[in-house]
Amino acid sequence: MRKDQRLRETTALTSVSIGDQPPYRRPLRRPAVWGWMAFDFAAQPLFTVVITFVFGPYFVSQLAPDVATGQAWWAFAATVTGIIAACLSPLIGAIADRAGPRKPWIAGLAVVQICALSLLWTAAPGSSLALAATLIVAAQIAAEFSIVFNDAMIPRLVHRAEIGRVSNIAWGLGYAGGIVFLIFTLACLAGSPETGRTILGLVPLFDLDPAAGEGARATGPLSALWYCVFVLPMFLLTPDRPRAEPVGAAVRHGFSDLLATFRELRGRPALMRFLIARMIYQDGVNALIVLGGAFAAGMFGWSITESGLFGIILNVTAILGCLGASLLDARLGSKAVVVAAILCLLIATLGIISTEPRSTLFGLVAFAPSEATGLFATAAEKSYILWGLFIGLAFGPVQASSRSWLAQSVTPDEAGRYFGFYALIGRATSFLAPATVAAVTAIAATSTDPVTASRIGMSALLAFFVAGVAILLFTKGPNRDLGL
Repeated sequence: MRKDQRLRETTALTSVSIGDQPPYRRPLRRPAVWGWMAFDFAAQPLFTVVITFVFGPYFVSQLAPDVATGQAWWAFAATVTGIIAACLSPLIGAIADRAGPRKPWIAGLAVVQICALSLLWTAAPGSSLALAATLIVAAQIAAEFSIVFNDAMIPRLVHRAEIGRVSNIAWGLGYAGGIVFLIFTLACLAGSPETGRTILGLVPLFDLDPAAGEGARATGPLSALWYCVFVLPMFLLTPDRPRAEPVGAAVRHGFSDLLATFRELRGRPALMRFLIARMIYQDGVNALIVLGGAFAAGMFGWSITESGLFGIILNVTAILGCLGASLLDARLGSKAVVVAAILCLLIATLGIISTEPRSTLFGLVAFAPSEATGLFATAAEKSYILWGLFIGLAFGPVQASSRSWLAQSVTPDEAGRYFGFYALIGRATSFLAPATVAAVTAIAATSTDPVTASRIGMSALLAFFVAGVAILLFTKGPNRDLGL
């Protein structure tokens, strides 16, 4: 990038910081910033409750005629979502940069997301798997694109030195939204098909029939209502960019801007290295989140209730981790937080793969035989949860401070296309870590018992964290004053 172009961008960044206009230097005193953070609070129940802990398991175990068919359809839906999000997010972001305002795009996508989630109520046992999978894909795609637009708003809204702090607090609020909705679902909606009661022993609200999966199906329209209500502060309080080009022209120019992004990255080596590192370690993060509960369920025989409680524990810890990281990011910078979080995930992964029903730390700490029953009754399960706390502390900050790293590395006018490219990087190789775990597990299973093979397979995630942090150690962090 030429010096005169850098000077123009630096001058522009300085000019919009004068007076009481965005980007704000004391963001937590501004309703506009809290409005922006409300988006994460509104969006998270889709991922925590619908996708991960409630509707997803229902889709596989009750909606489908058998578990194998349900798992295949659910995996297919996830694959389609990933491909569409990866391919179109960069283009969508580039078009939004040209068109100007981000909120109209989020509003249009909100209509798609709310309608798709509301229609999940119709996914009764024996109904069309294809229709339910299509609704899930539509809701997730709308959510993923909305995230691109929302993330692209922060460089213009918050002073660069405060981006990391705000990003982590917003991420923590997202986990808070997810956990509140998850607790409400487990306590008041999702009854056991055997007992007809929720985890608290209550009759499900609205006389929902557990045998018909109505508790799980209700999470769709209720999460749609949640999103509709809690996304409103963003629309009402957060300022948007002025309109620039007509949509038609923005679409035409968006293609050329996307190509320009690839060319520009060659002249921004630090940003390129960060994106490559993020692609690698984020694969490990995603796989650890997705596979960690299943790994424990296979080893300890956890039920959906125990898996759900484990998810609550992780999310509570994640909130605390994000709040702590918000302070550290403001003091030490995004790079320090991301590196520390990856090292924490390394420790957590070593801990969980070192744990088996009779010991932890690869046999250095042995557990006495136990006949105890109940939730997390054995010492090995308690040890696994302890290692899981390290995951909870780190997996929020590693993602929130990665977001702030990018936001501090680009100018407000190019944020849309770079966050679109960021979404592509996060999806492009998302299959790699789970596939590696599966392959290593399958190979190990030919010569050892299933539990040991599972532990060996999960150890493959260590390579993703080691490679990611190794690249980051030789990568310059963002300049929080100019972001160039």
